[in-house]
Amino acid sequence: MCLAVPMKLVEKTGEFTGKVDSGGIKRDVSLMMLPHAQVGDYVIIHAGFGIEVLDPEEARIRLDLFRELAEATAHLEEI
Repeated sequence: MCLAVPMKLVEKTGEFTGKVDSGGIKRDVSLMMLPHAQVGDYVIIHAGFGIEVLDPEEARIRLDLFRELAEATAHLEEI
């Protein structure tokens, strides 16, 4: 299964590359499909590529859903 995760663009490292952060986890990503993305934007990352810019409220909603899912399934790691 593949996930597309909302992450905050914290640095543009090149013309079409950047560094994103989510919960302290930082990744280098391609911004080839999002040349208009700006530092501070929330972007959807899939397989190392930024594929969509989200407004901050939508990013918050999606990140909250990921947190709820992690909490609801945390006990499964013990099985």
